[in-house]
Amino acid sequence: MRIVEILATFMEMTDAIRAHVEEKVGSLEKFCENYSPCDVRVEVGKTSDHHQKGKIWRAEIMMTIPGASLRAESVEEDLYAAIDAAKDDVKRQLIDFKEKRIAH
Repeated sequence: MRIVEILATFMEMTDAIRAHVEEKVGSLEKFCENYSPCDVRVEVGKTSDHHQKGKIWRAEIMMTIPGASLRAESVEEDLYAAIDAAKDDVKRQLIDFKEKRIAH
């Protein structure tokens, strides 16, 4: 699995945020063992530059594997929670895709 890019929108990318994204996306590697190439793009940030409270943090994970393009987006009140929720959604999609292939 290869993380192609990590983008930040309406915010500055810090080392802590980058490390959290790499850790969470890296945990998906065991689900991508049988798929090569497996490219991942991640975009994190605020939904807009002028909102200050509420569900303003957004994380989007786009994964390309042979036979499918998976995409998950989450909007939460906390950036780390948004990253975790998007990761969980991509994980679910990977498991569903794998089960469909086994069933056929």
